[in-house]
Amino acid sequence: MQDSSPSSSSPAPSPSPQPSPSVRINDVAPERSRDFADLMHAALALIITVAVILMAVYLRGFTTGVESDARTASRAFDWLLNMPISVVQQLTTFVIVVSVLAHMLIGREWLQSSIAVIALFGGYVAIRVLSLALSHFGGMALIAPFASPGTTMGGSGLLPDIYAGIGAFLTVAGPRRLRSTVRWSWNILYAVAVVLVILSWHSLSGALASFAIGRLVGMLLRFAAGTQNKGEWGQEIVDSLRNINLRLVSLTRRQSDKGDAGVLQTSLDDDLIENSRIYDAVDDAGERYIVSVLDAQTHSAGYFNQLWQWLRLTGVPMRRDRSATDANHHHLAMILGLAHLGLSTPKAYGVTDSEESSLFVFQAEGVAQPCDPDSLSDEDAVAAMRYLRTANNRGYTHRRITPESLARTGEGAIVLAGWHNGDCASSGANVALDKVQLLSLLASLIGVERTVAAARSAWGDDMLIALTPFLQKVAVPYATRALPGWSKQLLGEMRTAVNALAPEDRTENAEPVTLSRFSLRSFIVIAMAVVAVAVILTQLQPDEVINAVRRAKIGLAFLCFACSILAWVGASISLGAFMDKDKRHPFALFCSQAASGFTAVSMPAGVGPAVVNLQYLRKSGYRSAAATAIMSATWLVQALSTIVLVLSIGLFTGRNTLSGMIPGPTLIVVIGIAALAFCAAMVIAPLRRLLVVKYLPIIKAYARQLVDVISQPTKMLVCVLGSLVLNITTGLGFWAALLAFGYPTNPMETIFIFLLANTLGSAVPTPGGLGAVEAALLFAFSSVGVPSAVALSATLLYRVCFYWLRIPFGALAMKWLDRRNLI
Repeated sequence: MQDSSPSSSSPAPSPSPQPSPSVRINDVAPERSRDFADLMHAALALIITVAVILMAVYLRGFTTGVESDARTASRAFDWLLNMPISVVQQLTTFVIVVSVLAHMLIGREWLQSSIAVIALFGGYVAIRVLSLALSHFGGMALIAPFASPGTTMGGSGLLPDIYAGIGAFLTVAGPRRLRSTVRWSWNILYAVAVVLVILSWHSLSGALASFAIGRLVGMLLRFAAGTQNKGEWGQEIVDSLRNINLRLVSLTRRQSDKGDAGVLQTSLDDDLIENSRIYDAVDDAGERYIVSVLDAQTHSAGYFNQLWQWLRLTGVPMRRDRSATDANHHHLAMILGLAHLGLSTPKAYGVTDSEESSLFVFQAEGVAQPCDPDSLSDEDAVAAMRYLRTANNRGYTHRRITPESLARTGEGAIVLAGWHNGDCASSGANVALDKVQLLSLLASLIGVERTVAAARSAWGDDMLIALTPFLQKVAVPYATRALPGWSKQLLGEMRTAVNALAPEDRTENAEPVTLSRFSLRSFIVIAMAVVAVAVILTQLQPDEVINAVRRAKIGLAFLCFACSILAWVGASISLGAFMDKDKRHPFALFCSQAASGFTAVSMPAGVGPAVVNLQYLRKSGYRSAAATAIMSATWLVQALSTIVLVLSIGLFTGRNTLSGMIPGPTLIVVIGIAALAFCAAMVIAPLRRLLVVKYLPIIKAYARQLVDVISQPTKMLVCVLGSLVLNITTGLGFWAALLAFGYPTNPMETIFIFLLANTLGSAVPTPGGLGAVEAALLFAFSSVGVPSAVALSATLLYRVCFYWLRIPFGALAMKWLDRRNLI
């Protein structure tokens, strides 16, 4: 409690040019606050620590090269070699700790100083624990990348401790923007680290890991203990408000009644500003105001929430206010713009800023009140939708409509509050998301039927139907999904109700737009990349491959790779045969097949091309059922042509060498299990109804599409020819690989053995059949008399041309297709 005057006399009725000498201030003393950014930085430090350890082990050549390049510049620092390195470290530690501690002690920051010293010791302990863990569990493979002359070869001294200890200390003593000693101490520590790495005293990996551990320990301690709030309080607020001609006689802080309800705390009194401090103020003219103070530290949670929305959604611009000043200035502009449209908004007085706080002043008259969900009527729902429509029609969007956003004016009218996350000049996607959020909120409160009826009255059928592609869970805020009336089926029910209003052709074309950046598709792409990297690092044996390629005849090796390209051409012909002429673009078709070369590195053989083909067909304008039918027909023709080709060659050549490898019993077992499962499902009544009612119509539609596709003789013939080109060129590729090592064989017999062995190897669910295909080819050709060394070399050359070299080409093709929205 701070009270500059015990007098309770009323202020003068007329404003005075001088500040009133009696200002009653009721404010709590500054408290330590937890900055959400500290927790995020701690998580980032942990990620960096793990990444450094992995890089040190798996990218040893890279880190060694960086250290070597740095050490070539060490001649400029030869004079430092005359000074003992231990003295440099001790001197650095002494200067930094003493100067920073002195600065804090002079400022009487006792708690901050104590926690900083604890962090210093915590950093030393943490880095020694990590050193022990690496030494005990890692072995020499993990110890060697971190070893250096300045540390021990193992045990608790494996990693340098100066960066962890001092880093943790400076982290807690910070942030650096508030203390000059902390700022230049960080610069000194960075400079010492660079010099010691150049002089080979510390390894690069060890220094980076030590820095990351120091930041991790420091950030966790800083978040747990909190940092002193450096924003404006009490008299400082009174002084700042004079900048906007507001002379107070009373300032009383409101105590939050929400406790620790969550990361973001809001109130309708200041239009839902997140994590603000709210004051009641009276000026010398007797006018009452609400002062909202947003501190830079507490704004971090709101900023990270905005950043998460920006990362989570794609194709939808999101607001990102990095500072409290930016947030309040933008909020003021939004309120004034909405008021200009004639909408009921909070009565903003003005904004003033300081270095660490931004003050937003509202007139106390006409503050909106929370809306009781039980009191919502159909007329209220229509009013809320018309309010939003008026704002949207002029480009204003809210972007976070939650249950708290519904409010009532003093007259009982429904309004939308909390426009600080919104923006003006918004895109159509943002407008649609606003409407979807309001629809979802009202449907959770009053039901789908009443909400759709209100939307038809406020927006019209056409606008409501246009929202169908945006009715997705990712568009609905978590606060709405936490309501009792929300269910997983709610959006589906709403989509069904809206589709009932639309003509049949518009319903079929209303596919969902891509909103979520972290969709299943993006997850699969990321997973494919991770698996691809893992496969390349763990399975590729460069020495054996390079030796095989070097010993091959260069002309025949190029012929093998040319067969790989021709195989893509055959696959393109096969897929394009069933496509309409106006949708058949030869180069795009070729790129779609080339893109399968990238998917094969992370998907089983055959699965990757099927996924790419299906997505390419959908992006080319085919509906899901038609695209699936064309893809299935192509796959069926290719499979049948392979079987016919193998049987035909086997019949004329008399080859039965590999007949024992065909897994007939296994196939029968799989078919039997599938049939048993289907029968069991049909016996259980609920499952039977689900299959008959929901899935059987889909299967029938797919079957009709498939029959229509394969019942066209001309297209079937073209598809068969493309499939034959695919199979024959693939087999000839291995024949060329054998010739490259001086072993001529019969082309037809080679194609027969190759197709059979490759098909069996590809059935193993490894990425691209990796490992299984090589084993099957090696065994097959060794069994028919090809020397094992030649078979192995030919197999490696074949896999280089048909697998490894396809990866970069496939990645480029996929990028080309993605830029043109074809995949």
